[in-house]
Amino acid sequence: MSVGTELLNAPFPEMVKTLGVGIAEAQYELDLVSMKIARMMAGYAPDPEPEEGKPAPPAPAQPERTMLVPLGDGKSYSLLELGFTPTFYQFVDTLIELKMSISMSRETNIARSSTVVAGSVKGSVGFFSASAKMRVSTVSASYSAKYQYSAEGSSLMRTKLVPVPAPAILEERIRAMIAASQPAPPGP
Repeated sequence: MSVGTELLNAPFPEMVKTLGVGIAEAQYELDLVSMKIARMMAGYAPDPEPEEGKPAPPAPAQPERTMLVPLGDGKSYSLLELGFTPTFYQFVDTLIELKMSISMSRETNIARSSTVVAGSVKGSVGFFSASAKMRVSTVSASYSAKYQYSAEGSSLMRTKLVPVPAPAILEERIRAMIAASQPAPPGP
């Protein structure tokens, strides 16, 4: 295995894809929360959360404005009517940093040794005599291979989330919805 192969095996494209999809899903969830807050700030109660396993109940055609702030003039106003605006958030800067250090080494040792032992024995007992010669040779071979592999890695994923103003068209539509839900002033 080479260091280049190891670098190619790093799942960098998968990391980029996962981060991108994660940001898109997070942005979607942030936008949904901001829309719920805008609805609440317009004076409407949040839609009821559906029970688990059951479909969401249908929203009323003309919901009632119940989340209003009463003021001393005897009238109640929504937070939007009082000048508050919902906050929207947006991911503006994302950074992926990947540090990797891979090192490999290979060491091979081959050793051979031999030993020669020679011996001679002579002896006699009574009429008998004998002699013997012996030569012994031993061969020892050893092979060792040593592989070392070291891998270090660290990754950092950082993203920056900043508040952005609500879209102007959204504010206009919310204000029109508020105006349409208020009773018409009495005529002369």
